[in-house]
Amino acid sequence: MSYVLKYTAIALVGAAGAIPGARALTPPPGEPRALVAQPVAAHAPAAGEVASIVKSADGHYWAEAEVNGRGVRFLVDTGASAVALTPEDARRLGFDPAGLDYAFDVSTANGNARAARIELASVSVAGARVREVEAFVIERGLDTSLLGMTYLGRLSRFEATRNALILRP
Repeated sequence: MSYVLKYTAIALVGAAGAIPGARALTPPPGEPRALVAQPVAAHAPAAGEVASIVKSADGHYWAEAEVNGRGVRFLVDTGASAVALTPEDARRLGFDPAGLDYAFDVSTANGNARAARIELASVSVAGARVREVEAFVIERGLDTSLLGMTYLGRLSRFEATRNALILRP
């Protein structure tokens, strides 16, 4: 399987995050735990400077981001509904993967998995900063963290050129 297809998307049930400013809500007890897209007006828009991510030799856009003050390497994935973290990256960011509630069912390129919702205080890529970013820790099957639409959708826009991905706060 090509690298492009392997990480094409993490499609969260209900497509939360596919709509800019959407967020997942926890359903009442006893109801199925799927993600529901709801508009979120309280989140501030992205801030900072226009950023550029150079396309790597493998044809992908790899972002070196600062998340909650620590470095995380992401594969930029416009098909991912949300920012998705490996348990290892979540641990480095101060979350205890063993103590998270993996209540959400997700579909990844590697099959179905369970995910735990978390909130990142901030995600900054080359100066394009977004605060209060919804993210999911994928329990198993994700080889690298994905920079998805819960970050990208909060930018005023992003565009892919032949050589770079431009992020506009």
